[in-house]
Amino acid sequence: MSKAKTDFDTTQTDLSGKAILVTGGTGSFGRYFVKAVLERYRPKRLIVFSRDEVKQHDMAQDATPDDMKVLRFFIGDVRDCDRLEMAMREVDIVIHAAALKQIPAAEYNPFECIKTNVYGAENVMQAAIRTGVKQVVALSTDKAASPVNLYGASKLASDKIFVAANNLVGSVGTRFSVVRYGNVLGSRGSVVPVFQKLIAEGAKTLPITDPRMTRFWITLDQGVAFVLSCLPMMRGGEIFVPKIPSMKVVDMATVLAPDLPHEVVGIRPGEKLHEVMITEDDAVSTMELSDRFVIEPAIHLWNWESSATDGRKPVAEGFRYASNINDDWMDGETMCELIARMEQ
Repeated sequence: MSKAKTDFDTTQTDLSGKAILVTGGTGSFGRYFVKAVLERYRPKRLIVFSRDEVKQHDMAQDATPDDMKVLRFFIGDVRDCDRLEMAMREVDIVIHAAALKQIPAAEYNPFECIKTNVYGAENVMQAAIRTGVKQVVALSTDKAASPVNLYGASKLASDKIFVAANNLVGSVGTRFSVVRYGNVLGSRGSVVPVFQKLIAEGAKTLPITDPRMTRFWITLDQGVAFVLSCLPMMRGGEIFVPKIPSMKVVDMATVLAPDLPHEVVGIRPGEKLHEVMITEDDAVSTMELSDRFVIEPAIHLWNWESSATDGRKPVAEGFRYASNINDDWMDGETMCELIARMEQ
């Protein structure tokens, strides 16, 4: 049984009376984040910023009259700095979830990936400083650590932009931090919905890239809770990494369809056998808490202070947080529980 926390403590987070903007607000994370904020808090405004008007329309149709009193829908693209700046006026908190995430699409369309993931990050940073946003949390990925594909490399560049942004704020005081976590159960294009679709369509086998492959796993609600829990503790420049369990992809396939055989199809271009969220090089500036790791900024020219009051301690020299050497492994029962929770 996994010993990872299934819920991250959000009791210190208070978004009541705040104006919040979510880039990529119609994506898997964005929709769940908006839902959670509306259920738990009483924000002043909650702005969904995305370029898909159909999904915005669908979100508005599903919202209650009370929700619509605070919800705002902005059509826009993170490639457009002027539009971002207009949307961020009088906003307190920005959650940056917009990105091009499909690895094969990024490999085939590299410049489009860079325009959204790298230039888009720069635009979010500039717009937030110009409008006096107080806090920006950018979502990253395990693929940004020691990247082997363009998606991971673009998100590593994005992470670096948001950490360095704290040096540029001057008296404005905007603070930028990053949240990095693993594969999200149930998100668009993730392996669980793919397997479930194949099973529902009567597939005779399930495709496995490599029987040794491992991944970190987190649910959407856990990811949202983790982001919310980082807001009160961020000082700017941190990369927050949750402690989450690993599981072999082949074991997940067996949980979903115990009687279906597996077909080994080989690792796809740009795909790793195991994922890493903290490298040995990052270990020198990584601190550990009970439910997360915090990669503190190695260089900080702003008024930044690490805090020992929350119990954080440095990790061991040479520490590496990788899915194949994780000390927390998920069993089939826990995976079934998470999938059931995902489908509620």
